[in-house]
Amino acid sequence: MIATPDVSWIAILPELVLALGAVAVLLVDVQWKPATRVLGVISAITLVVAISFTMLQWAQAGDALEFGGLGALVAFSGMVVMDGFAVFGRFVLLVMTGLGLLAGWKLIESLNRRGAEAIALVLLATTGFSIMVASNNLVMMFLGLEIGSISLYVLAGMTREKIKADEAAMKYFLLGSFASAIFVYGVALLYAGTGQLEILAIRQFFTEFFVTSPAVILIGLALIIVGLGFKVSAAPFHSWAPDVYQGAPAGVVGYMAAMAKIAGFLAIARVLLTGVPQLDANWLPVIAGLSALSMLVGSIIALVQNDVRRMLAYSGVAHAGFILTGIVGGATTGMLFYVSVYAIQLVGAFAVVAVVSGPGSSGSSIDEYRGLARRSPALGAAFAVLLLGMAGLPLTSGFIAKFGVFSEAWANGYGWLVIVALLASVIAFAFYLRVIVVMYMDETEEEAVLVSATTRWVLGIAVIGTVLAGILPAPLIDMAANAFPL
Repeated sequence: MIATPDVSWIAILPELVLALGAVAVLLVDVQWKPATRVLGVISAITLVVAISFTMLQWAQAGDALEFGGLGALVAFSGMVVMDGFAVFGRFVLLVMTGLGLLAGWKLIESLNRRGAEAIALVLLATTGFSIMVASNNLVMMFLGLEIGSISLYVLAGMTREKIKADEAAMKYFLLGSFASAIFVYGVALLYAGTGQLEILAIRQFFTEFFVTSPAVILIGLALIIVGLGFKVSAAPFHSWAPDVYQGAPAGVVGYMAAMAKIAGFLAIARVLLTGVPQLDANWLPVIAGLSALSMLVGSIIALVQNDVRRMLAYSGVAHAGFILTGIVGGATTGMLFYVSVYAIQLVGAFAVVAVVSGPGSSGSSIDEYRGLARRSPALGAAFAVLLLGMAGLPLTSGFIAKFGVFSEAWANGYGWLVIVALLASVIAFAFYLRVIVVMYMDETEEEAVLVSATTRWVLGIAVIGTVLAGILPAPLIDMAANAFPL
């Protein structure tokens, strides 16, 4: 008898829908060359169907846990898991994809016939990162990582006539390839030490065996952390982020940054908290050190930036450190909440950058924001709310997110890391406040700023989400608490 793999199509339905949606966009464009809005309708239908299947997965995962059928959550011979952690990650990725397409719609329209390619790349990137967060096999995780990353490399250089965009795409590609190679080498060493590639099987290995000389395993784990640390732009693996954020087309930078961070942090949590919790005495100090370094490096260097994009890039480095404190806390609730609210703030912030500097532009000097609140009061107010949310001001989602991850780290005995995080938060507030002061206090003679309808939707959703999750955070926290990995 030949053993057949355990096939569960529901476990990969969102990815199938996204991939078919990307193919449909390209085929329709080649065959009929319709208006760009028709391709937008196809992508919207694709996302709605994928989100519907994700909600179905959430219900099925809950039923499996309620009746103790954990095996029902593992499919394709252990390659894919359909636990709450993966489904929550998929849902956030899909929502950010919708917002990212709306925020970058002016850019897509300006690309003319290449707009279909941009939409398809966005859908394929989401497919890859969705595979990544649902992977129980490290090779499958690498496959998802590469599908998503390669799509982002091309998106970074979509405006081929822009020299800075080409430079950003090349830097992203070269450093991203290097980080991927490090990740693969780490996977190989971890396999050499455990004989397993499945994350759940690795955890079982450490439950059954005591390894007296775990050097190969620890080196492999360190390399995996380095490879994923690059994707989330954690210091000292962040050197690519400022140049890529500054050079890539403004319309897609928010989407690129948000998707890489969501998938990267969920993958780190999956490997460390699910795969090797028995080795936490070895990896916890390393993650804590990366967290502290990221918070300080990102916050301090962001203070001296005169380009808003570079400031947001170094802010992302600091936020990577804040999110890592949640992993240091040994739980996923705070981390999932933080990643969700920060992603929506990031997409919203870069939507403002795209309006001020142009959707296909590279760079965004802080001088362009002088008097923005007078030229466009709604745009200035939205940007101010999003920046204050990133700073962690009370009554915003950023405050709840930071309080959650800091509490988890403190409870796990890392009080010194929380103190560093609070210091970094104070420093970060200074550079966020600097942009707000420029918008509201400085005079300018420039003309009013026009905001497209799609951007208004993005900013409205981002602002409402930032405020609502700060005042009524319980629903999202409850979802994150129920989205624990197997």
